[in-house]
Amino acid sequence: MSKLWTLITQLHSLAGPVVTLLYPLYASVVAIESTSKLDDEQWLAYWIIYSFLTLMEMVLQSLLEWIPIWYDVKLLVVAWLVLPQFKGATFLYERFVRQYIRAYVTERVPHHDKSPNGGKTKHKFFDFIASKKGDHDA
Repeated sequence: MSKLWTLITQLHSLAGPVVTLLYPLYASVVAIESTSKLDDEQWLAYWIIYSFLTLMEMVLQSLLEWIPIWYDVKLLVVAWLVLPQFKGATFLYERFVRQYIRAYVTERVPHHDKSPNGGKTKHKFFDFIASKKGDHDA
């Protein structure tokens, strides 16, 4: 019985990295190489939501240590995000994240403004990262 328990414990420990990192990494590479944009959207949404979840987990670590089933709950949530049958990452992104991103993008100061700093906002790094191809100043 103890060998079976050890095996179950080891499988449980491996499930986290496989579900949260290994499979999404593989699926992201496959999505990049495919011609479809739907799978790209799913995996970009996954990495955005997983990054946010990881950051929140780091911030709330001392609180989460008191919840004994946190790891299991996180594993189930991430499995829902990852599994193609559910497309949870796309659902969460479409439902909750996209509206905040679009609100920011529409409220940005245009780059062709005649302000002293050339119309650039204080958030130069984010603007650079978020800019689209061909959206750069000449």
